Amino acid sequence: MKSNSPQRDVEPASSLNERLGLSFSSLSLLTRALTHTSYTNEHPEAVEDNERLEFLGDAVLDFIVGEWVYQRFPEMPEGDLTKLRSFLVRNERLAEFSRRLDLGAALRLGRGEKTSGGHRRESLLGSLFEALIGAIYLDAGLEKVKSFTKPHLEWAAPTALDELHDPKSLLQERSQALKMGAPQYRVVSTSGPDHARFYEMEVEIAGEIKGRGTGSSKNAAEREAARDALNNL
Repeated sequence: MKSNSPQRDVEPASSLNERLGLSFSSLSLLTRALTHTSYTNEHPEAVEDNERLEFLGDAVLDFIVGEWVYQRFPEMPEGDLTKLRSFLVRNERLAEFSRRLDLGAALRLGRGEKTSGGHRRESLLGSLFEALIGAIYLDAGLEKVKSFTKPHLEWAAPTALDELHDPKSLLQERSQALKMGAPQYRVVSTSGPDHARFYEMEVEIAGEIKGRGTGSSKNAAEREAARDALNNL
């Protein structure tokens, strides 16, 4: 049954614990992980917010994800492992994990943050996931964190690998390393009916056209233009 309140009800820590099968031995620790600083500012009885747990969770995730990519991709060189780990621990990726778990439903916020939709804000959701990881680590140890995070890493890995080998990302890295600025893409021409468009794109770097590409979508044409530019740089 939905609440008639204009503000959504907050899921209790006990409910989240059961819903996600977390098996916390200390619900107070889980509650702390779900408590934003805006809540403690308005509720003096809430002794601590989740910022320290966020700090701990960040460190634990760096290690867990680093070990996971090392084991999961045994032939991958060190540079690509570093990029892959970086992709998987970005705040926007952690926010995606929070959304998959609907952690925002249990986030305790102050009135202002709550009315402005803080439970949906990417920055808060990413930090919330880190805080939860910190709490799981303190409550149950490293192996529990590994088993909890592995499904999320497996889910995100295909997108991470696509980005790792994405010619647009590689071109941006190359052009910035050469201090040539960011690539700029633009449509040269379009053809075909609406249901079967064909695009021609070009990419400009430092004021010069470095590549051209075609494709059935703008993104596909941009990727081809980026490949062409990589050969020309």
